[in-house]
Amino acid sequence: MDNPTVDQDRLDDQVNRFGFWCAAACIATALLALLLPLDVPEGYAATATDRLAWLHANSGAFVAGWMNQIVAMLSLSGLFLALAWRARHRNPLAALLGAGAVAMATMAFAIPKFMAVWTIPLLTEASITGGSGAEMASMLLPLLNVSIPFSLYTSFDYLGFWLYALFALLVTRSLVGQDGLSKLAALSLGLFGWGFHLALALLLSGVIGAAEIEIYFGASFIPLLPLILVMAVIFRRAGSD
Repeated sequence: MDNPTVDQDRLDDQVNRFGFWCAAACIATALLALLLPLDVPEGYAATATDRLAWLHANSGAFVAGWMNQIVAMLSLSGLFLALAWRARHRNPLAALLGAGAVAMATMAFAIPKFMAVWTIPLLTEASITGGSGAEMASMLLPLLNVSIPFSLYTSFDYLGFWLYALFALLVTRSLVGQDGLSKLAALSLGLFGWGFHLALALLLSGVIGAAEIEIYFGASFIPLLPLILVMAVIFRRAGSD
């Protein structure tokens, strides 16, 4: 007869290893993102003509940059799901709701990032060549501007990050452990969750303007960096026990 305890230990070990490799992939894609462009330089202020010319000339690098972002997003979602698994011991309901938020965030991110590697290059080609659909492509490209914080494209991205932040608020308390690394991980995750919601409150109240969105919300993402590094160590240790 199978031993449930052994099966549980095996599953815990697999999740710990999965969490470690997700954290490693997050670090690798973050480093690679430094080399790959995601939009025309000074994208917020760039004219539509300049952006179209840049997209046409740098189509390969643009697609590679966003393919890297897809891997980064999937890796971070995997890391968060592994965190939800750890949180289930103290608060199973919060862990379940948090996992649901991560799943919805992954879908929200998948939509614009698929547009980046599929739709935007095709729209660019149609606009440049002036072929069939060129007029529609010229109208759609501004809606999918990856640098304008209120475009249709970035709206999906910020929706995904809000769901990530919601996950953070749900599971942070359940992750606090006795050792220093667990406390640091919980603190980093909590700072991200509260920081994002603070920036959202400032935006909705009119304190933050459109040109400042990236600065304020970008600052809330900073705690994710130590979180990923700390969780890589925690999952590595847990997976090797």
